[in-house]
Amino acid sequence: MKPSAQRILLIVLSFFGLVTGVWAYFFPRHWYDTFPGMGLSWLPQLGPFNEHFATDTGAMFLGLATLSIAAFIRSTNTTLVRVTGAAWTVFNLLHWIFHMRMLHMYEPRDQVLNAITLSAILVVSALLLLPTRRATHAATKTVSKAGTGT
Repeated sequence: MKPSAQRILLIVLSFFGLVTGVWAYFFPRHWYDTFPGMGLSWLPQLGPFNEHFATDTGAMFLGLATLSIAAFIRSTNTTLVRVTGAAWTVFNLLHWIFHMRMLHMYEPRDQVLNAITLSAILVVSALLLLPTRRATHAATKTVSKAGTGT
């Protein structure tokens, strides 16, 4: 994967983390009642409002956003980029599994939108785990030199 593509993915994750994090942490009741926005409401079907849950969710998203911003700033640090991708992927995969089991609680439109949205953000985070061209190229050079004795 190209480093520029990784930076775009990090921007997407940073934006998603910041928007969700600020919304859930600073406006927990509004987040609960109106997430994901645009006239939709996906949280009340899953249980009653809990301010602790909402603010903890916001804090977690803000933490992931902070990690994503750091990885964007230091995008040449492939380890940091991959750790960021791994952290988001673990969260997004477990989040995806939970919500796929809960789709029956939604109307068909919201089932489809949940599945698409959660799958897309999971793919975005997992793509950060792919090696960069820079890293692949450097590894190929090292192997070539080792094989030629140079």
